[in-house]
Amino acid sequence: MVRRAVDLLVAAIDLAESGVDSRQYRRTARAACEAAAALGDARAEVRARVTVAQVLSQAGRFDAAEEETMRADALLREADDPWANGAAPNQLGIIALCTTRYADAEGYFLRAIDAFRADGNRPGEASAVCNLSRTLASMDRSGEAVELAGRGVEIYDELGMSMRLANARYASGIVLGQAGRASEALAQLDEALGIFAQNRQSLWEGTTHYRIAEVHLRAGRPARAARHAEQALAMGCIGGDWMRANALTLLGRALDTLDQGDRARACWREALTLYDETGSAEAVQVRRLLAPLSAA
Repeated sequence: MVRRAVDLLVAAIDLAESGVDSRQYRRTARAACEAAAALGDARAEVRARVTVAQVLSQAGRFDAAEEETMRADALLREADDPWANGAAPNQLGIIALCTTRYADAEGYFLRAIDAFRADGNRPGEASAVCNLSRTLASMDRSGEAVELAGRGVEIYDELGMSMRLANARYASGIVLGQAGRASEALAQLDEALGIFAQNRQSLWEGTTHYRIAEVHLRAGRPARAARHAEQALAMGCIGGDWMRANALTLLGRALDTLDQGDRARACWREALTLYDETGSAEAVQVRRLLAPLSAA
């Protein structure tokens, strides 16, 4: 019964990612995890811990997410679960990527790709490929990153998985934006945004507005950047306090460029409070933004 419940949680991960019932999903996954551990069912426990970690990561609670995933990773041999062999390192890679440990992230994603390929799990492979593309882009390996992101889009397109295709286009948009290819990046992100909105994936819809804002700001269009950052924040559901702080920081940068210093400082102060509460390293960056103002 517990194993069946955990398999349903894995199948219903889109529910958690929608942003609508993430807390309920996390509570259910946690209860299933505890039940599996009590029964000594390693397979069910590994799967439950990975799903708990996914929801924690979406909320920006990376330390807790990493703890859950490492515990899952330690059980992989005992669990003998091909899906988890790829899902656990993929999740560890996501956490490392979000906490700027890019070399670690690359290693985890390569391991995940190998495991998914060995299992013939093409959706899993596409997910890890897209995640690896974002990691390489952050390591200034834009050529490799763009090629990998395109491969992820191709796999999901071939499989006819529209929601995951939106995730791949989202990753591709980020990578293209970091490579300075703004018009291509926006085309990918706009495609993703439409799919997320159509499927009522409010968490991903809000996060995509944030990524569009990033591209506009990088391209020297602060007014458009501010508008999309404000849309992301107005949705009230973009992945927890960590992502909200990211959007506030970006909005502050856009407003500062538009000579709206008072509003920019208000955004940065709110972002700093959120970063401090979550123990995020980005707090240092925001303090630097505020430091000249304090000195003045």
